[in-house]
Amino acid sequence: MQNLKNFLQSNLNVDAIELDDIMSEFREKTYEKGQLVLKRGQIANHYYFVSKGALRFELGGDAPLTAWIVEPGEFFTEITSYNPQKPTRFNIEAVTQTTVYCINKASMEKLFEKYASWQQFGRKLWETMAMRMIDEIISFQVMTVEERYLQFLKRPGFMQLISVKQLASYLGITPNALSRIRKNLR
Repeated sequence: MQNLKNFLQSNLNVDAIELDDIMSEFREKTYEKGQLVLKRGQIANHYYFVSKGALRFELGGDAPLTAWIVEPGEFFTEITSYNPQKPTRFNIEAVTQTTVYCINKASMEKLFEKYASWQQFGRKLWETMAMRMIDEIISFQVMTVEERYLQFLKRPGFMQLISVKQLASYLGITPNALSRIRKNLR
């Protein structure tokens, strides 16, 4: 839980007592590889902090699409479900054994009312998620697949978190096309 505490300390302006109060609202959960954190059709009622492992947002269909990868040190929720309280379109799946710290919606709301710093933290979370989504959209519009792939190679440990098939899906190409790209870049 120390990595969650460090994350919160670096993003919140609270004293030790307030931080302990906030930390007491989180619960640790571990998911095995392939286990679902949230199933398509369910309503997101938690925020999560990924301590170790990784999660992927998978959009179903004939060829399931990896829409998002959440790495260690990231705080997230399924925002299209959480705030409007509508069923999610995604499965959120552990791609490796994954440990998260989660906080439910009621606890989030209680902390928003109790601490102004938690309100600011919540706003920063939404802004960070929105910026990441915008960056992802722009990269799909202006970068080649090769450039997006090279961008992933710069992220430490990322390639050990997901399979080639999941990465190809995330890039919007087939595994064979990714193999050709990898071969051409060697």
